[in-house]
Amino acid sequence: MNDRNHQVLFRLNDAEYESLNRDVARSGLSREEFIRSALKKTVFKELPQLEFYEILKHLRQINNNLNQIAMRANATGFIDARSYRENYSKLQEQIGEIIRGIY
Repeated sequence: MNDRNHQVLFRLNDAEYESLNRDVARSGLSREEFIRSALKKTVFKELPQLEFYEILKHLRQINNNLNQIAMRANATGFIDARSYRENYSKLQEQIGEIIRGIY
């Protein structure tokens, strides 16, 4: 049962409306949830940008590759140095992208 039976109507200028919509989109909440949370003075966390998920996907692939290299090295007593260096290099590139994204 919905206990929200009071409606509040208020007006915004163009800049306020755009700011509200931008903040709502960044929060991942509905407009109503966002405004209710703002009334409660909740601190909002922005949703990660799409690049974050792409970088995360690459890091998981690299992790999988390095685990396979480690398992093979464990089983055979031999490490594929070329594959290891390639994956290490990819890992460093992804870390660099993360750092550039933060700063």
